[in-house]
Amino acid sequence: MASEKTKKNIKKQFFEVKSSITNTKIQLYAASKDELVGKTVILDLTRNLRGKNLILKLKVKMENNELVGEPVLIALIGSYIRRMMRTGTDYVEDSFEIELRDGGAKIKLFMITRNKVSRAVRNELRNEGRKFIEAYTKTRTHKEIFSDIMANKLQRELSLKLKKVYPLALCEVREFEILHEKKNV
Repeated sequence: MASEKTKKNIKKQFFEVKSSITNTKIQLYAASKDELVGKTVILDLTRNLRGKNLILKLKVKMENNELVGEPVLIALIGSYIRRMMRTGTDYVEDSFEIELRDGGAKIKLFMITRNKVSRAVRNELRNEGRKFIEAYTKTRTHKEIFSDIMANKLQRELSLKLKKVYPLALCEVREFEILHEKKNV
């Protein structure tokens, strides 16, 4: 019993995890690389995106004997949304599942109008946003969508499309989460 290695005797060290979507290198502390496979890492992208409070959740996978963080979820922090809300405005939320070229995902949209608007206008914003997102994501992979959200490309195109219905003060993707992946893409 004394010759067996216990958890206290195992020497731990730092292992580098490369993120496929950001250029950050993450250091994780563990006894072996195999111990880290399947773990989730949460990155705060606030500093990288100039004050936009985004959180990126990565799942660690082993590829070619290297640890790689694959994106699973990107979400806005609640305090950012509360800070953007103003009196005399309305907000529109929508949550739905979409099909991507390489799997399925769940997306939550969040829009703030410039003034108070009727229920019909809010409903039209919701419907137009859903139509645009479904068309936009059908031909793209989840990695392309993650990078578009981080670069604010998707939100900008959506805002320009919805401006024809009613001008928005804020148009954001509140959450984007991978539900399942197709194996043969």
